[in-house]
Amino acid sequence: MTSTEVSTRRIVSLAASAFVVLAAEPLFLLVDTAVVGHLGQVPLAGLGAAGTVMTLLALVGTSLEYGTTGRAARFFGAGRRAAAVNEGVQASWLALFIGAIAVVVGELIADPLTRLIVGGNVSVSDAAESWLRIAILGLPGVLLVLAGNGWLRGVQDTRTPVRIVVLANVISAVLSPVLVYPAGLGLEGSAIANVAAQWVGGTLCVLALRRENTPEHPLQLRMDWPVMRGQLVVSRDLVLRATAFQASYMTAAGVAGRMGAAQLAAHQIGMQLWNFAALLLDSFAIAAQSLVGASLGGGDAHAAKSTAWRVSRYGLIAGVVFGAVAAAGWYLIPLAFSSDAAVQHQAHVLWPWLVGMMPVGGVLFALDGVLIGAGDNSFLRTVTLVSALCGYIPLALCALIFHWGLGGVWAGLSLFILLRFIGMALRTRSGRWLVVGETRR
Repeated sequence: MTSTEVSTRRIVSLAASAFVVLAAEPLFLLVDTAVVGHLGQVPLAGLGAAGTVMTLLALVGTSLEYGTTGRAARFFGAGRRAAAVNEGVQASWLALFIGAIAVVVGELIADPLTRLIVGGNVSVSDAAESWLRIAILGLPGVLLVLAGNGWLRGVQDTRTPVRIVVLANVISAVLSPVLVYPAGLGLEGSAIANVAAQWVGGTLCVLALRRENTPEHPLQLRMDWPVMRGQLVVSRDLVLRATAFQASYMTAAGVAGRMGAAQLAAHQIGMQLWNFAALLLDSFAIAAQSLVGASLGGGDAHAAKSTAWRVSRYGLIAGVVFGAVAAAGWYLIPLAFSSDAAVQHQAHVLWPWLVGMMPVGGVLFALDGVLIGAGDNSFLRTVTLVSALCGYIPLALCALIFHWGLGGVWAGLSLFILLRFIGMALRTRSGRWLVVGETRR
């Protein structure tokens, strides 16, 4: 078997593992939404509002996950597995600290924050607050799972993250309907099921770390402040990058909402489809994080660059396929989401933009993973902020001011994707990200 074949198998294996982990949470949310939905409009609306808050609070954890992957992968590529796992130990300490702080802050601001999101509907804000105050207790478990995913991907363990995430979500999917209905806990039962599953997942990630601590390969289980500081620096850049995404998406949704109900509904349909496609395409990015980081850690810049372009080609192929499916379903797909003629019409307005972004997005997400794996996070932060502030947000606001309609909003999203693609393609081609060694200095 040639080295190319081995590399292809490894890319596919890592991408498949990442896809299962990425897809598990949205699939569970669909189940939980269906369970709560039968309680009525108010509990369902409360779940939606509180879920938005939880997503924002978990933002740091997602950045910690990606940063840990790149750092652990470099040590793994250099043949220092214990040092790679130590990144997971320190990331887990950070997950507990950040999670504890987020619980305290979340409990303090739960009431005003849910009222701000919901507006004047007291019954919905009360439902959201009651769910949030329980569910937020599971946030340290969520962050432990994210930290665990980070180091496990860094050492190219494709099985353990899948087992942990699938088991945790199965527990939640079973507990939620039982606690909501037979136990009579209603919406609060959904929150309790979430907390139980999240702590089970977090505990399993800690146990995975402890299994690595053997007499032959002892680990430093105590806190290592220099390592933790390095992880916080990486997380800072990735959090700023994620904040640019959230600001852009919230601006676009606000603009679409001011255009009318049909425009907002169609925008939500389009964004759900785009986010789902991005989820699938992001599995290649996660494979790139691990493989590129390991190559650079092992001092093989040529392998890192070769992997970058190969993963990008796979992303392009996947993006073309998704775009073709979306183009073929331009009529049937909107019909499946809404029977309202006005909503369907607005969906057709944004559809060409959605289809056109797929191939570019496939390459873009792969390059995201390449640069995160290389630890080039300051560039990622900058190019995302510039693309959002100079592309997406201004164009979306102009669409409202100059009455360009929903097509103008999606032109802004397309410009956001295009600017990031150009910036990262040029950066990847320049080779300035090819910094070899166990750490990026």
